[in-house]
Amino acid sequence: MPRIKQDEPDTHRTMQVVNHIRSLIENGTLQPGDKIPPEREFARTLKISRASLRTGIGYLAAMGVMKVRHGVGTFVADGPPEFGKASLGLMGALHGFQTWQMFEARIILESNIAALAAERGKEEHHAALAEEVAEMFAAMDSPADYLIHDLLFHRIVSQASGNPIMAAVIETLTSALYDKRRKTVERSIDMRESAEMHREIYRAIRTHKPLDARRLMEQHLRMAQISQGMERPSDRKATLGSAKPRSSRAEVRSSTTV
Repeated sequence: MPRIKQDEPDTHRTMQVVNHIRSLIENGTLQPGDKIPPEREFARTLKISRASLRTGIGYLAAMGVMKVRHGVGTFVADGPPEFGKASLGLMGALHGFQTWQMFEARIILESNIAALAAERGKEEHHAALAEEVAEMFAAMDSPADYLIHDLLFHRIVSQASGNPIMAAVIETLTSALYDKRRKTVERSIDMRESAEMHREIYRAIRTHKPLDARRLMEQHLRMAQISQGMERPSDRKATLGSAKPRSSRAEVRSSTTV
């Protein structure tokens, strides 16, 4: 049996999965809609652990290349994968972008994108959003799977806005923030509270209420910003300085993920 490599950096193993699946797609071995091989078999082929394989698959799902169906399997998503997109994370490393700055930009953009989705979204978007909300509730026992459906929900909202430029910007931002979110989602979070918030956003979009959609999306993202420690440092200090011993409903809801 091939030896599982345990001592390689996590990033290297993730990119090993990404590059292998990219090659399978490019040479036509995998087509849109195809189900990937069983986890154990795939991990043995790549000579990595199943946990490392899941991390790589999660990354691909977050990028929109793979589609995970809870209890069913993982499939190649319809539509062309965008492996060549420039990484905002890399740009951030080169130019000193901070995660709080990227998240702040996301709040400003995505709250308005939700409003546009409520105005312009079509039945196909509504159906896709409803499916992802259902998958969130089904993935309560798996934070990593939950995060994937969370990301897909936000991607569909961006697509429903009818503005591909803003959708591409949001895609770049969420991709850059994915690794940090993947690590924080493993902590104690209230996923049910988060799923319910996503359901409220979905209902506002489905019923064509742009003001409600904007407000709910901004509220949701600001809560997530706090729970993931992505506030501006000065805001974080002010929040800590004014914190009260007694917890409030808002503090409970701030434990949600995006």
